[in-house]
Amino acid sequence: MDENAVNQKGLKPLQSELDRIDAVTDRDSAIAQLAHLHELGVRGAVFFFTSNSDLHNANNVIAYVDQGGLGLPDRDDYLKDDANSKEKREKYLAHVTNILKLSGDNQAESDAQKVMALETKLAQASMDRIERRKPENRDHKMTLAEFSAMTPNIEFTEFLKGTTAPAFEALNVANPEFFKQLNSLADSVPLEDWKAYFRWHLIHEFADVLPDPFVQEDFSFYGKYLGGAKELQARWKRCERLTDQQLGEALGQPYVAQEFTPAEKARMLKMVDAIETALKQDIESLDWMTPDTKKQALLKLAAIRNKIGYPSKWRDYSKLNVVRGDLLGNVERANTFEVNRQLAKIGKPLDRTEFGMTPPTVNAYYSPAYNDINFPAGILQPPFFDNSVDDAVNFGAIGVVIGHELTHGFDDQGRKFDPEGNLRDWWTPQDAKAFEERVSCIDQEYSSFEPLPGLHVRGKLTLGENTADNGGMRVALRALHNTQAAEGKTGKGGAQEDSTKTIKGFTPEQRAYIGYGQVWCENQTEAALRQQVQTNPHSPGRFRVNGVMQNNEDFAKAFSCHKGQPMVSENACRVW
Repeated sequence: MDENAVNQKGLKPLQSELDRIDAVTDRDSAIAQLAHLHELGVRGAVFFFTSNSDLHNANNVIAYVDQGGLGLPDRDDYLKDDANSKEKREKYLAHVTNILKLSGDNQAESDAQKVMALETKLAQASMDRIERRKPENRDHKMTLAEFSAMTPNIEFTEFLKGTTAPAFEALNVANPEFFKQLNSLADSVPLEDWKAYFRWHLIHEFADVLPDPFVQEDFSFYGKYLGGAKELQARWKRCERLTDQQLGEALGQPYVAQEFTPAEKARMLKMVDAIETALKQDIESLDWMTPDTKKQALLKLAAIRNKIGYPSKWRDYSKLNVVRGDLLGNVERANTFEVNRQLAKIGKPLDRTEFGMTPPTVNAYYSPAYNDINFPAGILQPPFFDNSVDDAVNFGAIGVVIGHELTHGFDDQGRKFDPEGNLRDWWTPQDAKAFEERVSCIDQEYSSFEPLPGLHVRGKLTLGENTADNGGMRVALRALHNTQAAEGKTGKGGAQEDSTKTIKGFTPEQRAYIGYGQVWCENQTEAALRQQVQTNPHSPGRFRVNGVMQNNEDFAKAFSCHKGQPMVSENACRVW
């Protein structure tokens, strides 16, 4: 929070790292410098290197390399010729120049050109987002010897010596074509170009904890121009976010103690159980799936693990040295702590108890490798979850999110993984064809949505999320009806009985749909909307709501809609 101290120090805290880059004289020292940048947490400098579960033996964690190295959000930003992409490149070039000037680079303009040229080549070698959605496209396990032979100029075994990765014999190479082209670039791109690239990515990584001119320039391009933000967040909010990112499970402990009661967790677990039961019933009742595939789908559903609120064992940060007054050093050490924590997993069994999000996070996810759904405590608050309101609203809000995450296990990506999290085809050809026909309907429907004139939702990029939204709504409503039926049989009293009654003029079904609509209420600037459509696998909130509702016959019934009206699709799509 001591912004004056940060400003007075200037670039001195980072100078030793800049000097290291200046001292690079040959390819060997460049490889060593790249490994050092990775250790500092300079995310994806040239490529990503970390650990991940083996796609065909999910219980084992192996080494993993992937494409990376870009400063713009998407590889298409470098390659497309439309006016928006061209403007983005011009603004980015100016931004890189400005940052390098602030760092004291006397040839900032030419160095920025070098960075842009190199990143463009990396973008050309990269797989696009839609192709990356297919897990089989990222499935290329090979021995370390085979990878090294394929990419001799990268000198990967020398790179490894600069990391804390344990010895290993095999790794998954997510995009071999990227590394083949990188191998050529390692030999053909001049050393001074690589040094300019290293300098830019180092400063870019730490810009938000450097003096104010760096913070403002970083915000001007990434926050204001790309993100459409009107003003920089207050420093205390940025500090809080940084703490959550780097010490999330330390921050999470007082958070859950204060904000997540045992009663809320119990109610959440009860809802998860109700949603799982509803999805089981949904699978059993499908008219397009044969008994053999249904049996496999039910086995996978039964194997899904539920992680709610916070991890069963808190992360130990005792080896992370936090020093008062050393903001940049603290961030570097926290980055290194996490990089090394991930690399230490290589060769070990998969820890299925680990959370991939911090407890205060307002989000949730399904993991194909773990075959689990994860709901941090942070999302279990209004508008997603409110312990003071009736079940109908909660089923429409957090209930749909639960159903959404469960459905991810059976979307266009998740369906390719088995109950243990292995990439294995358990579908009959007949059922796989029927599934593809149904998701094709969703692809075409959402591709017709137009957030801005001439800007369409990318149906193939958002296919998994749109499938999960539609399935989540259906199973949540089924769970609500099951709950209502159970209440009717038992004559249960109290607040929960309200799920069978009209409240403030709205039926339970209407309240459920309103609860869902409230979850995705949002305001977006045009810049933010354009960025989301290009890079985000989620559709904009408006279409997450309207797309689901116009496919849902129960919505039409609840609000007395009929064919020909905007919220009733002529060709309603349904998978789950």
